[in-house]
Amino acid sequence: MTAKSFLLSLPEKLNSEIIGDKTTCFHFIIDGDEGGNFTVNVADGKCTVTDKLEGEAKCTVRSTDKNLEGILNKSINPMMAVMTGKVKFDNQGELLKYAKLFGLM
Repeated sequence: MTAKSFLLSLPEKLNSEIIGDKTTCFHFIIDGDEGGNFTVNVADGKCTVTDKLEGEAKCTVRSTDKNLEGILNKSINPMMAVMTGKVKFDNQGELLKYAKLFGLM
């Protein structure tokens, strides 16, 4: 699964039971051929993803397509990716709240 296809598939994976009353906005800035800029919004019991940066993010995640794919297919440990700078973000608390929900951990 590519980083782009993973992000675009989030609305299919996250239903209202999983989301509940959670509200957030993430920006993903993914470098590489299978990357791009994405906004993931969670609100009103649903998840939406757009392939551009919109609104004010509570957390911005930066990585390459290959590193994010490695995390998704479990060939890269997410914690090691963070510690070695393969994945960068600006709000640890928000990321930790949603990483498991998104399937990043």
